[in-house]
Amino acid sequence: MSFYCHPSSYIDEGAKVGENTRIWHFSHVMAGACIGRDCILGQNVHVADHTSIGNGVKIQNNVSVYAGVEIEDFVFLGPSCVLTNVINPRSEINRHQLYQKILIRRGATIGANATIVCGVTIGRYAFVAAGAVVARDVPDYALMTGVPARRRGWMSRHAQKLPAPDRNGIMICPESGFRYREEQPEQLRCLDLDEEQPLPENMRIGQQKYAR
Repeated sequence: MSFYCHPSSYIDEGAKVGENTRIWHFSHVMAGACIGRDCILGQNVHVADHTSIGNGVKIQNNVSVYAGVEIEDFVFLGPSCVLTNVINPRSEINRHQLYQKILIRRGATIGANATIVCGVTIGRYAFVAAGAVVARDVPDYALMTGVPARRRGWMSRHAQKLPAPDRNGIMICPESGFRYREEQPEQLRCLDLDEEQPLPENMRIGQQKYAR
């Protein structure tokens, strides 16, 4: 076995788990789930059938990944965050054929106790703050806070809040020095590294505390 599963956890036959992934206490991965390599699933994590989890994903304690959820590489799901898959649930009514998808794109962060309402896409490197409730699509790099969640600024790939743009529209990450610019309204791009490219190894250790 090329991954680790704590003895208190269950992986149903038919589930796929990638190399070097670690699954900790009291978790359950159902048949048909697909989990990539180098992931960490904390205590009491449930991964349902018909879910897809990419590489390098970190899922903290008490998170359920329900059917219809797709998670790309290097996503962080904070403790007890909620991902739904039915917009109008009723116990009497079976809506298994009407599940709505949640797509969480590469590098995004979902904070502790945040709720993502089904049918939305969370953009690359977006940052959903703790306790926020997201009911609409979120653009790349957006900082989302509140109930309902609203964009309160932009976050860099290093999860640092970006300052106001200079006269050329450039925002510089205070930790990495990467430059960002809003190419179109609500469409931020990094000018120094493509969003789909991995960070260089020497930039993967945090060096600077978050400035509120």
